[in-house]
This record gives sequence, C-alpha cells and structure tokens, in this order.
Amino acid sequence: MPAMSRRLAILSALSLAILPGLARAQGPAPDWQAHPWQMMMVGSDSCHYCRRWQAEIGPGYAASVAGRAAPLFQVDVDGPYPDGLALDRRPRITPSFILLSQGTERGRVEGYVGQAHFYPVLTAMMARAGLLSADAVR
Repeated sequence: MPAMSRRLAILSALSLAILPGLARAQGPAPDWQAHPWQMMMVGSDSCHYCRRWQAEIGPGYAASVAGRAAPLFQVDVDGPYPDGLALDRRPRITPSFILLSQGTERGRVEGYVGQAHFYPVLTAMMARAGLLSADAVR
C-alpha cells in the first residue's frame, strides 16, 4: 500500500506542475462581445513560414485595416483550441488564417503567400465573408 500512496503523490505533484502550463498555453478565450470578428492564426514553433509571417506581417497586423476589423489570436496546430469554435475542418496546414464571426468560421487562408500578396488575399477573403469591402487596402 505505501507504494500506491507514493505513486499517487508523484502523480499529484506532476499534475500540479503540468496543468498550470496547459492553462497558460491556451490563453484567454476570445471575447466575442468586444470583437465579434476575429482572426485565428494556427501555427507551429517549427513552421518556417509562420516565423516569416511573424517577422514580415506580425508587427503591423494590428494596425492594418484587416487587423482592426478582425483582431488576431494565435493557436498551436496541436491545440488547445478555444472552446465553442465551429470550424469547417481541423486546420492541418501552418500557418492557417481562419476568419471567425462569433466563433464560427467564415473564411480561411491556408499557408503564407508572402509579404506582397498576404493583404490582398486576406482582404479578398474578408470581402467574401462580408466583413470588408472588396477595395479595402492595408
């Protein structure tokens, strides 16, 4: 019986060490009341194109027309994902940019098309979803 108690103590200690890290990894749930439209970037630490996007687009995204219309939050491709999302399918390509309205997918751009083409492609997707006019620019 003492061995079982020792195992339980070790498992309890591990869960206390691991669970707070998992909660931090998820981050806060999107605030759909404050921002009904949001952009979810699905990426990976090992994704070369994700790092390129971070360097080339990331610093200015929030100030762009697209960033003001749909603030960005990031999720690792392996999760955890915020509760309550209604996605057309699970993202498998990184980076993927998924336009959400109240947590429901309204458009998706898979992959990073480069600095010169990112905003035109994103704006076209947002226009198809009814969020931006087709002639909106960065």
